[in-house]
Amino acid sequence: MTALALGPEWLQPDTIISWLGPWALIGLALIVFAECGLLLGFFLPGDSLLFTGGLFVAQGSIQTPLWLVCLILVVAATAGNATGYWVGRAAGPAVFDRPKSRLFKPQHVRKTQEFFDKYGNRAIVLGRFVPIVRTFITVMAGVGRMEPKRYLGYSLIGGVAWAAGVTVLGFWLGQFEVVRNNIELMLIAIVAVSIVPIVIEVLRARRTPGAHAR
Repeated sequence: MTALALGPEWLQPDTIISWLGPWALIGLALIVFAECGLLLGFFLPGDSLLFTGGLFVAQGSIQTPLWLVCLILVVAATAGNATGYWVGRAAGPAVFDRPKSRLFKPQHVRKTQEFFDKYGNRAIVLGRFVPIVRTFITVMAGVGRMEPKRYLGYSLIGGVAWAAGVTVLGFWLGQFEVVRNNIELMLIAIVAVSIVPIVIEVLRARRTPGAHAR
């Protein structure tokens, strides 16, 4: 049941980090980069992976100082966003012109566009904490020709809050034995928290008159 909640075993954060072994930090950075900058990375377990990375640092399984881990992950997240932005800026709307694709589903794009329209510049920061949105919104900022310096500024703020914040949370909670002994339950909680914004938006949409007509 736990495996089902976290997805297939090969996508479970502890499995990924354990499999990477001494290359865990590099692997984490590459995965964060892919999820933040490459459209194909939208399915990757960003929040739970960062949290687990912090736990592994606390346990000593990743033998790198926490500050350096956070710095590398923030750089990866920011670089990923910059890459996604320039992909969107260079390719334009054609990036999303795949109506029959199994990966680039119209609802993903629509949900991201609505999120962007609602929160404006803040969406670059807030979107970091919303699965799927954090992958697509960076490309859409490029498609929409958001001013580069402003975009990169908000992207850096979001990168620090998300990549460093969630990792530090995992490290801090990893000091407690109850957390170390129940990692899978903690990961389920992280996944549950990460989808709260989506649930809230769905409920709001259902209560808004004419939502279904759109």
